[in-house]
Amino acid sequence: MAVTFVTRPARVAAAPARAPRRRRGPRSWVRGGGLSTLVFLLPLLVVFGVFSWGPIIQSVIMSVQRTNLVTAARFVGLDNFAAVLADPLLWTAVRNTLWFALLALLIGYPVPLVVAVLIAEVRARRGLFAALAYLPVVVPPVVAVLLWKFFFDAGPNGVFNTILGAVGVGPLRWLQDADSAMPSLVLEATWAAAGGTMIIYLAALAAVPPQLYEAAEIDGASVWRKVWHVTLPNLRNVLLVTFILQVIGTAQVFLEPFLFTGGGPAHATTTVLLLIYDYAFADSLGGDYGKATALSLMLAAVLAVFSAVYFRLTRSWSTS
Repeated sequence: MAVTFVTRPARVAAAPARAPRRRRGPRSWVRGGGLSTLVFLLPLLVVFGVFSWGPIIQSVIMSVQRTNLVTAARFVGLDNFAAVLADPLLWTAVRNTLWFALLALLIGYPVPLVVAVLIAEVRARRGLFAALAYLPVVVPPVVAVLLWKFFFDAGPNGVFNTILGAVGVGPLRWLQDADSAMPSLVLEATWAAAGGTMIIYLAALAAVPPQLYEAAEIDGASVWRKVWHVTLPNLRNVLLVTFILQVIGTAQVFLEPFLFTGGGPAHATTTVLLLIYDYAFADSLGGDYGKATALSLMLAAVLAVFSAVYFRLTRSWSTS
């Protein structure tokens, strides 16, 4: 006699019904610590709002006014922006700023990386070399400019001209020549700022797994190949950030042209930020703060757009 077995489909346990999400009311928010958190953050929010967003909002207001902070302000709409765009000195300042940024990227961007790699390869007294490379950052900027202004003396007895004269070169006019003035400013700016970026690169190099370098050495890779195939790929994200920071910093260069040359000779070192300063403070009776803030907002908008486009274009590369 054949026996047949009837199999019943197993019951699938029903998923428990999700409880409806209850909306938090003010009382539950207070009980959850929201009020104490807000009280703790309130001083920070007030300070940040007053000293950060306050000046930004005031700048937006002043950009549509004609004011010298002495007489009563008068609303002029977009006239300040039109006046800035019609100023022929603006395009000279933009060209000089772009020239400074390009020279700074060609000279100042690779220097900290090269110095960091060299220091990382040193086996003994690495801290001493790092401290010596960082030392220019400690020097006050005004003192550094005055020191280099002495070095840039155009006379035959100037420090740099004396060194060049020993090899049969010069004397050069340095800051007094329109063609060499901007490269001279870039040299000083690179010397003054390279140490800070170098420390960032050293910290990033310390995080690179040493097994990668050991494997490269086993394969017979040279120092250049180790840098190209191991160091640079592991520093990719740091290089992207330092690049955009350097572009933003060079676009706002002010101290060097202001203290070295005052924008000369023949406006060869007049930058956008120096032009903003001239709009606001060139007239001892009260400058045109409306034009100054208008140009400041234009510069901020250009840098914001550049940063957004840059991060958009490099997003896939930085996350790969």
